[in-house]
Amino acid sequence: MTKEQFQPEDLRPDRWIAMFVLLLAGFMNLIDVTIVNVAMPSLQKAFSATSSQIEWVVAAYILVFALGLLPFGRLGDIFGRPRMFIIGVGVFTLGSTLCGLAISMQFVIAARVLQGLGGAMMVPQTLAIAQVLFPPHERAMAFSLFGLTAGLASVTGPAAGGFLIDADIYGLDWRPIFLVNIPVGALAVIGALRFIPPMPGSRELRNDYGGIALASLTVLLLIFPLIEGRELGWPAWTFVMIAASVPAAAAFVVWQRRQQGTGAPQLLPFTLLTNRNFLIGSAMATILFSGIPGFFLVLAIYLQNGNGLTPLQSGLTTMPFSIGVLIASVISGRLGMQWLRRRIMAGALFLAAAMIALHFVVQAIEPPLDRLLFALPLLAGGIGLGVAISPMFQTVLSNVPPRDAGSGSGALQSFQQVGGALGLALMGQLFFSRLAQGLQAGLPKAETYTAALTDALYYNASAFVVIALLVRLLPKPVAAPPRDEGAPQPVIEG
Repeated sequence: MTKEQFQPEDLRPDRWIAMFVLLLAGFMNLIDVTIVNVAMPSLQKAFSATSSQIEWVVAAYILVFALGLLPFGRLGDIFGRPRMFIIGVGVFTLGSTLCGLAISMQFVIAARVLQGLGGAMMVPQTLAIAQVLFPPHERAMAFSLFGLTAGLASVTGPAAGGFLIDADIYGLDWRPIFLVNIPVGALAVIGALRFIPPMPGSRELRNDYGGIALASLTVLLLIFPLIEGRELGWPAWTFVMIAASVPAAAAFVVWQRRQQGTGAPQLLPFTLLTNRNFLIGSAMATILFSGIPGFFLVLAIYLQNGNGLTPLQSGLTTMPFSIGVLIASVISGRLGMQWLRRRIMAGALFLAAAMIALHFVVQAIEPPLDRLLFALPLLAGGIGLGVAISPMFQTVLSNVPPRDAGSGSGALQSFQQVGGALGLALMGQLFFSRLAQGLQAGLPKAETYTAALTDALYYNASAFVVIALLVRLLPKPVAAPPRDEGAPQPVIEG
């Protein structure tokens, strides 16, 4: 429904209730991302999990979510967005239930795959449904609520996760962090069935299943050996898989060119793959977000396993980062299109400085751990991410042709998620390798965990400095293309 087609009789009196349902589902998805990191040490202890299994709990969700955003967004157009939204919430809730009932680490990882699938189904539909529910003059208010919800989820997630684990409800330990999604998901499904109006899809549309298969293969060939290689002693097949990811990526590009030539559906429009500015921006987004999920995973393990903090204490320790993101995001929103490249550079340098400061803080700490020493560096890091993320998306998408704006936005978020999985693998390699060396050598526990964390921080600091240097390659932004309100928006993880 376009702005010109929107008539007063189209207004639904219950549209704000429907909006609450969309926000509830989005909040459930986003808070789950932040809660899981706090629970990793408890999961590791409960199932005697290996380091690679711990990484897969996070990476499995990220990868499935990243690879599913574009195709499930398209399936929403084909079969109807409310229907795909309801199915997605149901699948996500089922995955959460299975996580909470898991009897092994392999079970948890499989259930996380299901959660990622559900998240990829429902997230692309939320903004698209809201666009139909509200007239143009109400959309700004409606869409601002999505940003507010994301901010609240990032701030409350770590503390909520720590509280639920520490409370040990009915002796369930870590399980309530997943089981709490059951009533929330059920309420969202019931609310969607009652308050979200039918929106028929267009069955004549098609999906690019060949592109989906090639993109999935490329990512799997790269990420799988990076996570499993250390645990297995880097056998030859791990290097073969990594090398094979290059021709797989080339095959994906060739396939997209073929699809364009025949007028068939494209997972990622070939025009974007030949758009130098989009490729540079996508590389920057990938590098930027490669430094976030892995950082919070290794920090939680350092705080809990290395220094004996409870999950709640660990979650509260990391909250300044989320608060910094929330503060900076509000300010960044008011700046609009001003000083975009400078803000990206400033945010990246803030992040790099925060990681360097944490490096020295961690090295200087003497037991018992003083958690207040983490507050200022983490706050600075959160401000840096909040300052950089919005102008990065704006700069990249402002140089994308309007016809590709929706695909470009969805693809950029997919690159963001793949970057998170890649960084998780690389930081895990640095952290767990150093940790194993120290423990095998019989070094003191605190010293070993400190060395492991500082090694991992080298990657973060370097990645953020690279972002600051690459900013100069981005062109000055032109007038932003019309925004596809149904396209996925950047997700901040912390």
